Amino acid sequence: MTDAQVTVHTQAVIDRIEPEVHSHFSEHLGRCVYDGVWRSENDDEDGYRDDVVSLLEDLEMPVLRWPGGCFADDYHWEDGVGPVEDRPRRRNLFWAQDTDEVPEESNEFGTDEFLRLCERLDTEPYLAANVGSGDPQEAADWVEYCNYEGDTELADRRRENGHEDGYGVKYWGIGNENWGCGGRMSPEQYAREYRRFATYVGSMDNLMLEDDLELIACGFEDHEWNHRFMEEVGNSAWGVHFPLDHLTLHHYYGRTMSVVDSETDEDDYEQMLVEALEMNHHIERIAAAVNAVATTDDIGIIIDEWGTWHTEAVSENGLEQPGTALDALSAAAMLDVFNHHADVMTMSNIAQTVNVLQCLVETDGDDAWARPTYRVFDLYAPHKGNDAVTTSVDAPERDVDDEELPLVGASASLDDDGTFVTLTNLDVRESRTVEVSLEGLDADAADVEAEVLFADNELDVEVTADNAEEFARQELDVSVEEGSLVADLAPGAVAGISVR
Repeated sequence: MTDAQVTVHTQAVIDRIEPEVHSHFSEHLGRCVYDGVWRSENDDEDGYRDDVVSLLEDLEMPVLRWPGGCFADDYHWEDGVGPVEDRPRRRNLFWAQDTDEVPEESNEFGTDEFLRLCERLDTEPYLAANVGSGDPQEAADWVEYCNYEGDTELADRRRENGHEDGYGVKYWGIGNENWGCGGRMSPEQYAREYRRFATYVGSMDNLMLEDDLELIACGFEDHEWNHRFMEEVGNSAWGVHFPLDHLTLHHYYGRTMSVVDSETDEDDYEQMLVEALEMNHHIERIAAAVNAVATTDDIGIIIDEWGTWHTEAVSENGLEQPGTALDALSAAAMLDVFNHHADVMTMSNIAQTVNVLQCLVETDGDDAWARPTYRVFDLYAPHKGNDAVTTSVDAPERDVDDEELPLVGASASLDDDGTFVTLTNLDVRESRTVEVSLEGLDADAADVEAEVLFADNELDVEVTADNAEEFARQELDVSVEEGSLVADLAPGAVAGISVR
């Protein structure tokens, strides 16, 4: 007997799942950059950690956001270019950093180091310009340094620093959390600052650049703030005009719990998952704020910081926290949510890539390993670039502090070869038997391959170099009953099913 029924409506296409929805974020924070991707005992001749870079290459990251985060609005890019010995050592106003855990920035890893890393990873860079303590000239100069191929001092400086051609950076964030650490601005104040910056940064692609830039504005989980921002940013002396391509927000969850504390229990796990699934509401509300005055056909939604943030992660330790399969389960639930909103979602960036918060890769001395969240992104990779289709889930729910937690989640997508379905057992207490029906397809006549994560793992075990491989995917036994697929999912299990 099945506990949940998932129906894949193969004719009900939502939209294309942009590969950029599976993107990432690296900030000058803790050991994300220094001892993460850069300069360790296990580095190559260029300074990158070979072990970390190899893991990230295998993940095929679409976009990598840098340098922040809060760090971006106190960062001046010219400090981080040119001969390393001439670069000034500056404060890190917000975070302890490197293995010494000091609030200082060496500027050893700067623009060219980051962009060469992106070239090596075959990843599109996303740069966040300094609005909080910078000015439009600094931002426009950064675009010119990175992208212009003509004969100017800044283009020549890039060539002197080792890169003849422009980098072709497409994504430019105009500030970060300017409602908070980026200046504590009102929506109207930020809208005016945004318009001023966009005038100079956005004008770069009119004459100086062959390719268009995509400008990204900061939104907020307070959706009235977003509505007021959109109203103000569209007003100009030339009539209504929206000088932005994307609007963002950030969503962290699990901030009141330790995932490995002995007193933490299933009630806490369920509360965290409920908080994670609030993402549905936030995407709907921020899209509504855009559509109230413009259209999401022209302005996409980006969630460029998201993930777990547990009590262990504090500024003094560089926001490091243990990695577990429970966190990875929440990431799978988020990727399913993003698929459901493929008609408005243009990018997402989990926080963060290495060693910080819900990172995908962790290092300790000479060791580097994939956390369970890495394995979720790897399992979900077949969705990238597919057409998302509507899924209906009929499953039990559990009451969690007056909120309902659905105990099974799913999403599905199509390509020319077939259908890819992902399932999550959000019940951390019990196994669930799930039936999957694909409209218009008899599973008896299909080629079915299935894999599962965390079927044999304790959800709250901290993952280390010694046990990381125990969290690798396994084959999943899927039966066919009366034309539908049936699978048993252990508590917290995440499955991917390919139907050809």
